[in-house]
Amino acid sequence: MKFPIGIQSFEKLRNGGFVYVDKTALMYKMVDEGVVYFLSRPRRFGKSLLTSTLKAYFQGRRDLFQGLAVERLETDWHEHPIFHMDFNGLNFTEPGTLEKKLETFVAEVEIRYGKNELATTLGDRFKAALENAKQKFGRGCVILIDEYDKPLLDVMGSPQEEVNREILKSFYSVFKAADEFTRFVLLTGVTKFSQVSVFSGFNQPIDLSMNPAFEALCGITEEELHAYFTDEVETLAGKLKCSAAEAFQKIKRHYDGYHFSENMTDIYNPFSLLNAFNSGRISDFWFSTGTPTYLVKLMESFKENINDLLAKQYNEAEFADYRATSERPLPMLYQSGYLTIKSYDPRRMRYRLGFPNKEVKSGFTAMLADSFFKTKQSVGSWTSELADAIEDGDTEGMRKLLTAFFASVPYSLR
Repeated sequence: MKFPIGIQSFEKLRNGGFVYVDKTALMYKMVDEGVVYFLSRPRRFGKSLLTSTLKAYFQGRRDLFQGLAVERLETDWHEHPIFHMDFNGLNFTEPGTLEKKLETFVAEVEIRYGKNELATTLGDRFKAALENAKQKFGRGCVILIDEYDKPLLDVMGSPQEEVNREILKSFYSVFKAADEFTRFVLLTGVTKFSQVSVFSGFNQPIDLSMNPAFEALCGITEEELHAYFTDEVETLAGKLKCSAAEAFQKIKRHYDGYHFSENMTDIYNPFSLLNAFNSGRISDFWFSTGTPTYLVKLMESFKENINDLLAKQYNEAEFADYRATSERPLPMLYQSGYLTIKSYDPRRMRYRLGFPNKEVKSGFTAMLADSFFKTKQSVGSWTSELADAIEDGDTEGMRKLLTAFFASVPYSLR
C-alpha cells in the first residue's frame, strides 16, 4: 500500500495509486444540499485534499472517481469555472503581502476569463471575472479558498491583524454581491473568525465544523481504519512485536480521540496514522511537525492551570468561535486540535473538553513546561533521561539531572 503522506492533490493521489479513504459520498451530500460552506479542522487533517477533490469533481473529472461512491451518485458530470485560492506558503507578517496575494489572484482570473475595464477596485474586478466566467461556461462558478485564516493567524495580536482583517472583510463581501454567478463556495481553515466580522456582508456560510452529518469529512474513523488498514495494522504489530489487537489499542491511544460534534464519533489523526504505517513505529508525527507560532505566543501569557481549564463545562460558543486571548485561549486550543470534545450533556447542552490522545497530551504538556521553565534543555528530553535513570536505579544520575534542571530555571521563576 502506498501512503499519500504530504500529497494534497487528488489527481496525483489517484493517478499515483495511493490509498484513498473514500469520502466522496459526504462530498456529494455537501454539494447536493447547499451552496456556501465553511469548515474548520486542525492542521494536517486533510482540508487541502478535500479542496482538491472538490476541484476535480467540479472540473468534471469522472475518470479520477472510478470505483468511488460519487461515481454511482452523480449522473451529470459537468465542468464549472474554478476559482481556487490557497493562502498556504506565504508569510503574512510582512505588510503588503496579503494585498499582493489578492491582486495576483484577481489578475490571473482576469487573464483566464476576461477583464471589465470599468471595474477598478479589487472586489469589483473579482465580481466581473465571476460574471464573465459564468457567461463563458454557462454554469455557476466554484470558489475554493484553502486556509483562509492564515493571513490573520500569522499576525495575531499585532497591529497588522486589524489591517488584514479589513482587507479580507472587503474581499469576501464580494461573494454576496456575486451570488447569482456562483454554484458552490467552500472556505477552510483552522479557526472560525465569525466573531471578528471577517464574514460581514458575506452570504452566511453553512458551518460544517460541528455538524454531526459531516463529522467524518476529514480524518479517519474507527470503521474506516478496520475497512482499509487491517493488513497494515498486522504488519505494524509484527514490527512492534505484539498482537494485532494490541497494535490496534496502541494506535487508538496514540492517534484516536478527536470528536467534532455531540455524536462523539471517534476520528483518528490521518497524518499521524499514515506515518505510523509508513514508518512501522508509533511516534508523535503530528506534534513533531511544529507548534504554530500563534499558539506558542498565546500560551506563553496563559496564567490559568490547564487542569482547571479542562475541569469545566462549556457551551459551544465558548470554544467553537474565535476570539482567543491570553485570558481565554480555549477557542484556539480546541480549533487547533490540541483539545477536543470529551463528553456532551444534552440536557444542559454543555461540553467538556480534553486532550484527544496520548500524542497531543504528552507533546502539549512538554511544550507548556518548556515555555514556563525556559530551560536550555527541553523538558521532554530531560524527563526521558530521568525515567531511564530511575529504571536503571542510577541515583547519582538522577541527582545530576535534577541539579542541572533546577539550576537552569530562570531566577524569576524560583
